[in-house]
Amino acid sequence: MTEDSAKQRILRAAEALFAESGFEATPTSRIAERAGVPKGLVHYYFRRKSDLLAALVAELPDARIEPAVVVVPGDLAGSLRGLVVELDRRFNRSLALSHLLWREADTHRAVRDALADRFQQLVRQVQAVIVAATGGKIAAADVDSASGLLARALSHRHATARHNDDEEDPAQIEREVLFIAEALTRGQ
Repeated sequence: MTEDSAKQRILRAAEALFAESGFEATPTSRIAERAGVPKGLVHYYFRRKSDLLAALVAELPDARIEPAVVVVPGDLAGSLRGLVVELDRRFNRSLALSHLLWREADTHRAVRDALADRFQQLVRQVQAVIVAATGGKIAAADVDSASGLLARALSHRHATARHNDDEEDPAQIEREVLFIAEALTRGQ
């Protein structure tokens, strides 16, 4: 057994057990058992059980998207739509992990702080897309407000997706994107 495979098995076991039973109700002995490793190896890689949560946060897919990947110059709605599609694709790859971390954010400050940092990163990405798509012709205060609104809509959508058994209404986010794009470009 290589060190990397043992560490990954520990992380996968912790992720599954935290999702099943919650962080507090999952002893490290169960994680070790599920991973097929001695309990001491769990503590070798992760000194405290909370370090497992921090490692899981670090495993979330990189949410940074270069504006050039999604921006269509002069088409703000199309550019924001492209950003939403790319963010959704990345979110859907880590749905179970995202749900676990949102749940644990209520009781673990490190997780909450990491998710807050990811939200600020999302706001900055929306800002970058708006500026790139409009050539920087929109007032900074309007860009900031619009970025915060769209980031909140996306965060809410991703946070509540774990509670929805039904397919998300794709027209809802489209209406929000169009509203923001029209509000920002009206009169230009």
